[in-house]
Amino acid sequence: MIQKKYKLKRINETGFTKPIIDEARFVINYKNELNPAQYEAASAVDGAYLIIAGAGTGKTRTLVYRVARLVELGYDPQSILLLTFTRKAANEMMNRAAILLDHRCSKILGGTFHSFANSVLRKYSKAANLDPSFTILDQGDTQDVINLIRTQSGFIGKEKRFPKKETLGKVYSLSVNTGKKVEEIIEEDYPHFIDQLNKILEIQKIFTEYKRRNNLLDYDDLLVYLKNFLEDFNPGTKSLLSSIKFVMVDEYQDTNKLQADVVKGLTQINKNIMVVGDDSQAIYSFRGANFKNIIEFPKLFNDVQIIKLEENYRSTQEILNFANQITEGAIEKYTKHLYAIKPGGELPFIVAASTENLQSKFIVEKILELREEGVPLGEIAVLFRSSFFSFDLEIELTKANIPFQKFGGMKFVESSHIKDVLAFLRIASNPKDVVSWYRVLLLHEGVGPKTAQKILDELATARLTIKANPENITNFSYNDRIVKLFQLLYTLHTKNDLPSEKLDLVLEYYYPIFKNIYDDFNKRKKDLEIFQNISENYKSLDSLLADMAIEPIIDSVIDVEATDREDEYLTLSTIHSAKGLEWHSVFIIHAVEGYFPSSRSYDNIDTLEEERRLMYVASTRAKQNLFVTYPMNLYDREAGITLSKPSRFISEMNPQLAEGWLIDEDF
Repeated sequence: MIQKKYKLKRINETGFTKPIIDEARFVINYKNELNPAQYEAASAVDGAYLIIAGAGTGKTRTLVYRVARLVELGYDPQSILLLTFTRKAANEMMNRAAILLDHRCSKILGGTFHSFANSVLRKYSKAANLDPSFTILDQGDTQDVINLIRTQSGFIGKEKRFPKKETLGKVYSLSVNTGKKVEEIIEEDYPHFIDQLNKILEIQKIFTEYKRRNNLLDYDDLLVYLKNFLEDFNPGTKSLLSSIKFVMVDEYQDTNKLQADVVKGLTQINKNIMVVGDDSQAIYSFRGANFKNIIEFPKLFNDVQIIKLEENYRSTQEILNFANQITEGAIEKYTKHLYAIKPGGELPFIVAASTENLQSKFIVEKILELREEGVPLGEIAVLFRSSFFSFDLEIELTKANIPFQKFGGMKFVESSHIKDVLAFLRIASNPKDVVSWYRVLLLHEGVGPKTAQKILDELATARLTIKANPENITNFSYNDRIVKLFQLLYTLHTKNDLPSEKLDLVLEYYYPIFKNIYDDFNKRKKDLEIFQNISENYKSLDSLLADMAIEPIIDSVIDVEATDREDEYLTLSTIHSAKGLEWHSVFIIHAVEGYFPSSRSYDNIDTLEEERRLMYVASTRAKQNLFVTYPMNLYDREAGITLSKPSRFISEMNPQLAEGWLIDEDF
């Protein structure tokens, strides 16, 4: 018998041999259009892929070209599923692919996790144990239903404070998306409600039953029902999964546990999965995102191929060297080294200012310099770890007439607790300020609009006044709280104290009210401390109040039109809100230990590592210039002026990778 040699061919997960593809058959020249790593990712077909896309490396472009290539290979567009975090991102990719190739690309299944879940649950409602006419509750609706339950079922008693509807909604949602128990979240984030835990859990149970009974789904339920439908693996599930040949997920580092479970469920039949993300940009744990999802992805699927996009199209090499060193210190990571296409550039600057106010003045002057050099305001951004870091700077920018827009957190004077405190000071300065009187009076328990109006009437007719000691007013017919308020305002109005001293008195009085009004008072408290620091810069109350009224009065229509036509603003933004964006010149402010990284992160290595990633994200927003600034002295109410330490992320920096500047009192 003649024996023939039989050569074994390597087959992939789907059981098909990998074909050799003739590039000449394609309309698009993929090799020429993409760099080698992008091409490798875009030309991947069968199997599991993790694309680690460093900042500015063209991940969207890569996904768009992969969609076009799969369509060119002859796959049905309806068999390609692209999951994103925003509808805008999905539409942009589909539109770009359609422009690149043709209209077939716009027919792929593209959308957010929630929109995809909605369409699946409508189509397979019976298999998902749902009535197909279910109604979706938006966030406001959800909170209203929770409020209905918490107020009508006798959960709120006069003797103990109870969480508001917004707080309860947030806690329940976080629990569903992270897999954490409600008890754990209350203990970590709202310890002052721990004695109300049984009631909080009871409301959740009633809320769940209310939704089931009334055929209602909130946003989280969409994903929960989809996950259960996928895991049931019934005939409906098999029908759906057989039709989806390729699953692609954008920004995979931002997925939470529930979303990762959905992704796993979608690949039970056709195991062709490609997720794209950057472990170094995983910064949304506060929303429930799980960093471990991208780190542990290779363990979830067989033979995962990792492709790294490291060629950066945004920043100079000097900025990338700075960013690369920040990630070098990370404990858990995919090692990558960003390198630049863009030639030339200056070293980033690490700027130490003697005080916070000098930090602000330096930034204002540097922005004006850049503006004169031809850099538009719209190409400059100031980034910060937390919203309150920019408060002092906002005042200096307004003095210099530099228009700005703030993202991520409200402008300082727009936050309600700061408005509360300012109202006390405004009355002290101008006892006829009716708006401030009304705000202050309504802060007090037992004072509603009618009582407030009655007091305002008596103030208008001088039967009540803060110009005389309340102890000497014989006809004072209000409760003790109002007596104490008038005593405070009398002291503020008549004593010639410094603004910071007046503010101390206000805060001492306001703090118990503040804790009672805001469920998240622990987070807001820092804003009040920053306001105290700002007040130290002023000698007169009137000048402080004038600077705090930072929105200028517009006198005429001409002014309005002129402003609109110019339409050029400096960007102030939290780093979280800046992710995915870029500017010619970037300032990262308040790079101080205890602030950035936050002192709250010291006890938890995962949280501390996320702070490192925040610094990396901030640094990689800069295209040409990067300034990292910090004040060397900070004011603390209890300790006075304290010497600060620069953030570990810049003190660890190789001195050859950044230029140091010192700004002193002579600036």
